[in-house]
Amino acid sequence: MSDIVTVAWKKYLLQLQHHPLRTKAITAGVLAGCSDAVAQKIAGVNKLQLKRSLLLMIYGFAYSGPFGHFLHKLMEQIFKGKKGNETVAKKVILEQLTTSPWNNFFFLLYYGLVVEGRPWALVKNKVRKDYPTIQLTAWKFWPIIGWINYQYMPVQFRVIFHSFVGSCWSIFLNLKARSVATIKKD
Repeated sequence: MSDIVTVAWKKYLLQLQHHPLRTKAITAGVLAGCSDAVAQKIAGVNKLQLKRSLLLMIYGFAYSGPFGHFLHKLMEQIFKGKKGNETVAKKVILEQLTTSPWNNFFFLLYYGLVVEGRPWALVKNKVRKDYPTIQLTAWKFWPIIGWINYQYMPVQFRVIFHSFVGSCWSIFLNLKARSVATIKKD
C-alpha cells in the first residue's frame, strides 16, 4: 500500500512541477467537493446532493485554486528575497486584510446565487446577516494558518496546504451559508 501512495505522490509532485496551475485547480476542486460531501453529512442530509457538490467542485477548480496560485505568486513578487518573522507577519496581515474578506464574501454570493439558486434579494440579506460573523471567525482562524503556510511551506505547496485547510473551513462555510429553507427542505 505504501508503494502505491509513494508512486502516486511522486506523480502528483511531477504534475505540480510541470503544470502548477492545473494541478492546484484540480486539487482545490476535489477538496471542495469532498468538503461539501462531509458538510452535507454533518448537516444530516439523507441523500447526497451531487449537483451541489459538483457546483462546489467547479468553485474550487475555477476560482479558489487559480486564485491561490496567483496570490502566492504575487506575494512572492511583493516580498521578493525577504525572509524572517517580520516578512511572514506582513504577508499574513496583507492576506487577511485583502483576500480573506473578498474570498468569504464571494463564497457566500456564489453559494447563495449558484449553489442554492436563490434570488439576489435573499442572498443579499443572507450575506448582510452572516458575513460579519463569518469574517470575524475567519480572522481568528486564518492568521494562524497563514503564518504556518508562509513560515514553513515551500511556495509550491502553499496553495495545496491552503486548499486542504480550506476544505475544513469550507465545511464551516457550507453550514453557515445554507439557507434555512434549504435545511428544512432536506
